[in-house]
Amino acid sequence: MSRTVDLRSDTVTMPTERMRRAMVEADLGDDVYREDPTVRRLEEECAELLGHEAALFVPTGTMGNQISIHLLTRPGDEVLIEGSGHSYDWELSGMAVVSGVQPRVLVGDHGVFNPADVEEALAERSSIQSRVSLVIIENTHSMAGGRVWPRDTMAEIQRLARARGAALHLDGARLFNAAVAGGTTVADLAAGFDTVMVSFSKGLCAPLGSVLAGSTSLIEEARRTRKLLGGGMRQVGVVAAAGRVAIAQMVERLGEDHDNARRLARGLTELDGIELAHGHCDTNIVAIDVAGCAATAEEIRDRLGEQGVACLKTGPSVLRLVTHRDVDAADIDFAIRAARKVLAGC
Repeated sequence: MSRTVDLRSDTVTMPTERMRRAMVEADLGDDVYREDPTVRRLEEECAELLGHEAALFVPTGTMGNQISIHLLTRPGDEVLIEGSGHSYDWELSGMAVVSGVQPRVLVGDHGVFNPADVEEALAERSSIQSRVSLVIIENTHSMAGGRVWPRDTMAEIQRLARARGAALHLDGARLFNAAVAGGTTVADLAAGFDTVMVSFSKGLCAPLGSVLAGSTSLIEEARRTRKLLGGGMRQVGVVAAAGRVAIAQMVERLGEDHDNARRLARGLTELDGIELAHGHCDTNIVAIDVAGCAATAEEIRDRLGEQGVACLKTGPSVLRLVTHRDVDAADIDFAIRAARKVLAGC
């Protein structure tokens, strides 16, 4: 069988053997009746881990984000979000469909707001203008090459939002990556937000699932909204068990993915015509700009695929390659060699 190195996303990871055993052996109950002990343990563990009062298991990060938007806004409001943010660009206009709100989009500096722009957007508005009731920060920022938010910038935006009475949601699908990269904890990064969502199904290798954390009262309402959106599941401890293994055993190894990503970034940017799309490689996402190459991004992507390296095109001249547990150092070398062959033929 020919070799394939799948760098499209860390969502392609397979659950570990320990996860599979935990899923088979999980204590189960009906979670809609709050009788699944495995789910309850996961929610309690995540609430403590994230430094919030309560947490709710949800099937996807998108659902977690949309529940937060629904709870923290009212119809006709605006949501402040960066122009390539997941809840704006990759959730099928969910905030408009589910909650009747619209995004107020800011152009970020590689995914990060300028506080001055936030202050202007949150300025007092007339009676015929919509209010901005929610600010969403994505950390790490997926479409900005896995960018880790600078702590001082995040704190300043939290201060501005609080001063204007706007709520704060943290889209932390890859928050564990941000914590490992910054040498801190997810609780530290989640502090100051009304709600925070983290995913188990990316670098942590669980087959599915996320949690939404916040105050006890907010999470109680989140449970009702989850049901409204079709997320009230039954013996869901069979997958929550994998989430428990993910947070217990899979966090520290994310540093290996970051090391492999930096190695990949160095190898690719040594090639003529390739540079980092965002000028950095903070975590496990390598975004490269191939505008300097003779071939188009689509052509390079397709030729890499023929060489056994799968990646995604995420911009007119941008390719995204994501490292994860199922990619090792030898696979990185293979991908770099494949890129050399492809570009030599362009």
